Amino acid sequence: MKIPYQKRVIFSWSLYDFANQPFTTLIVTFIYGTYFTQAIAENEIIGTALWSRGITITGIIVAILSPIMGAMADRGGFRKFFLISWTWVTVIGAAMLFGVLPGEVTKALFWFVLANIGFEMGGVFCNAYLPDIAPHEKIGRISGYGWSFGYVGGLIALALSFIFFIQPDIPWFGFTKELGENIRAVNLLVAIWFAVFSLPTFIWVKELRTKPNNKKKIFSRSLKQTASTFREIKKYREIVKFLIARLIYNDGLITIFAFGGIYAAGTFQFTMEEIFLFGIVLNITAGIGAFSMGFLDDILGGKKTIQLSLIGLITATIIAVTCQSRMWFWVAGVMIGIFSGPNQASSRSLMARFVPEDKENEFFGFFAFSGKATAFMGPLLLGLFTEMFDSQRAGIAIVLVFLVLGAILLTSVDEEQGMKSANRNK
Repeated sequence: MKIPYQKRVIFSWSLYDFANQPFTTLIVTFIYGTYFTQAIAENEIIGTALWSRGITITGIIVAILSPIMGAMADRGGFRKFFLISWTWVTVIGAAMLFGVLPGEVTKALFWFVLANIGFEMGGVFCNAYLPDIAPHEKIGRISGYGWSFGYVGGLIALALSFIFFIQPDIPWFGFTKELGENIRAVNLLVAIWFAVFSLPTFIWVKELRTKPNNKKKIFSRSLKQTASTFREIKKYREIVKFLIARLIYNDGLITIFAFGGIYAAGTFQFTMEEIFLFGIVLNITAGIGAFSMGFLDDILGGKKTIQLSLIGLITATIIAVTCQSRMWFWVAGVMIGIFSGPNQASSRSLMARFVPEDKENEFFGFFAFSGKATAFMGPLLLGLFTEMFDSQRAGIAIVLVFLVLGAILLTSVDEEQGMKSANRNK
């Protein structure tokens, strides 16, 4: 059901990306992941491998849950309920990471995986609102608004973390540097940030679907609906081709996000302060890229925008793997920032153009499934190659395989035909 176009609704929806991006920026990519490999795990090589296992477990669980819960949301009108519930799973999981001390590997991975599952599942139900709130002709730029807002949120949270906890000799709010307390406090900032800035989304983005009177058989019916959709999805051939391509190239992107900070620290000996600066630069460039190329998306289409972003990401990864100087690694980082935002935003907008009406949650569940079904492969292979060759460069090189193969598969997608099959009312 189409939600009437209102700027307040668009802004409130976009704020969810603003609210959740610090989780990826501070915990997954730049701060906590790096701290885990350097201070919680035995050493960087073992830590990198273990962190990859955590990302792998997240991917498998999200791949299983997302289509089923998407079907439940469509049939039962639970989209808003699931969005709020998974958000709070992330908030609680992130807050609990503060109490994990060096050496407590299992405890750290448990709370990280739980929080990461909540983060990914919340994204399923937030994304499912896009085709309902955005006019057809503005869907690319509105998706871009969200991603750019997200990077602004990540940037501000990263800067505050640096000012309050990392840079001062005496951290703010009574924290100390003993046992990495100042770095662990970043998790509390993420939890509070997500809890506060997700509220406008919960308040102003309405759920217009009618809830059924009989909810007792929702789960069993949703399982049957998911199985039926798996069988019938061949009717939406362009969605299938797109999701297969995304299944591959998104593995590369997930791996970049999960190990960017770890790679910078381990291979180029970035200090925590330098990783903060690196994160700030990447968030600025990613925000600019997502915002500006959102307009390009509405002009060229989602497929061509994704293809342009993949060319940029492939080039950047080659530079990152082969370069020996920090200067060239910085060049690679800036390029990854510029092209990663548009890749994600345009993938979301292309899916929104392809989704049939009244199946937004379920199909965005499959969208999440495509992003996670094999998402364990990138981190897993990175961990294995890192251990096998005792080199992070060898591990990062696996990203190229996923990006190139995904780009090749994307060429077969017919965007015009996909939109015709969706038959959405404009």
